[in-house]
Amino acid sequence: MNKKKRILTGDRPTGRLHLGHFVGSLSNRVKLQNEYDEYVLIADVQALTTNFDHPDKLSNDVRQVAVDNLACGINPDVATIVVQSMIPEITELTIYFSMFTTVASLERNPTIKQEIKVLNLKDNVMYGFLGYPISQAADITVFKANLVPVGEDQLPIIEQTREIVRKFNRLYGDVLVEPKAMVGTVGRLMGTDGQNKMSKSLGNVIYLSDSSEEIISKVSKMFTDPAKIKLSDKGHPDKCPVHMYHKAFNNDTDMIEQIKEDCVSGELGCVECKRKLSAVLNEFLNPIRDKRRVYEEAPKKIDEILIEGTKKARKIAVSTLEEVRAAMKINYFKG
Repeated sequence: MNKKKRILTGDRPTGRLHLGHFVGSLSNRVKLQNEYDEYVLIADVQALTTNFDHPDKLSNDVRQVAVDNLACGINPDVATIVVQSMIPEITELTIYFSMFTTVASLERNPTIKQEIKVLNLKDNVMYGFLGYPISQAADITVFKANLVPVGEDQLPIIEQTREIVRKFNRLYGDVLVEPKAMVGTVGRLMGTDGQNKMSKSLGNVIYLSDSSEEIISKVSKMFTDPAKIKLSDKGHPDKCPVHMYHKAFNNDTDMIEQIKEDCVSGELGCVECKRKLSAVLNEFLNPIRDKRRVYEEAPKKIDEILIEGTKKARKIAVSTLEEVRAAMKINYFKG
């Protein structure tokens, strides 16, 4: 029997997951979990890059992210959910990678540059924030992942990981696996503000855990085509975030096409289009809400899943670091 290829994917626990996470990575990790040996990393150390002053939030956020994954369909009997801080080998590998990764390459990384801009960090960029692509490279390579499901905005991180792997293997021998990225069903989901990608820090998100009332409220406030002011105005659905959401979450292709036609002709107004979208999103989220309730009523089960998953994952990490140390000739007291 052929050995399954491995997936490493995950989330920073900086709060609840949202629709952007789902289309960017979650949908693919659920779909591929039976086909691959899959590891879902809850990157709590990386969450400290922007939450270093509130570490007390991590305990709840780690569990919330676990529940989000489980509610969306991650099967803990198939996929392995891992807590990053409980794998010290990741930290060790991060340090080794940092020895030959230049500051200039990190400063050039488009993902880092964009996040610095969005968060308005300017001269307040912490060492850990600038270096988190190195940490992510360690996450991926410590498990020798072949494939990494990510959102479009994370592609520069994966490319930097590939560069780090090539440099390591060139310097020390062919030890690490060079991963490939897999972009989600929607490369980048616009936030409800219609200006930026969906981001918790910008407050333009629709959470996977939002109630039906919250969905209706958030959708009603969404930005639409600025050229369509009154119902009879001809719209431009391809420029409208609401239509983008229909294409991402509405399984009724006939409805999507009808919405587009009626918008362009001026027969469909934005209020009615938003009402339709609210119904679509609530239908999409209802089974997720049902699963969420089951897990939220069993908090000990969540902890068991995290503890057992991390134990399993650490065995792989330990093995990889033994190979890394041997390749770098720093396993001084091994025969």
